[in-house]
Amino acid sequence: MQRTLVLLKPDAVQRGLVGRIVARLEDRGLRLVAAKMLLMDQKLAHRHYEDHVDKPFFKGLVEFMTSAPMVAMVLEGKNAVEVVRQMMGSTDSAKAAPGTIRGDLALDTRRNLVHGSDSPETAEREIALFFAPQEVLGYQRDVDRWIATGP
Repeated sequence: MQRTLVLLKPDAVQRGLVGRIVARLEDRGLRLVAAKMLLMDQKLAHRHYEDHVDKPFFKGLVEFMTSAPMVAMVLEGKNAVEVVRQMMGSTDSAKAAPGTIRGDLALDTRRNLVHGSDSPETAEREIALFFAPQEVLGYQRDVDRWIATGP
């Protein structure tokens, strides 16, 4: 099993699309093992997007990501990183294929609803930025415990 970080950006929250996006991810067989709503601060935004610091869009991206609440999630499943990346579609919503989250729901490149880790290594780093280890369920272990002991 592989884990990946998914961020539902401020536009997804503002437009009331959180449930629809989560449902699509779960329908694909991914399991939600951590989730929280938060207002990303400047420090976290800079750490999360550190690879883009020298790019012209960095300042606008940080401003957007810190402008309103967002939802951070950890999803688990077979090839989770690749599955989420395919489901998201192209960063440019005009180029995103129909059937993808961005192709069906996003309005433009900047307000493209969702972020997903681009590799298993990046996922590990990003998950640690948003979640303490005890906030992420050891899904199968916890499910087995729930079945054995009841809710």
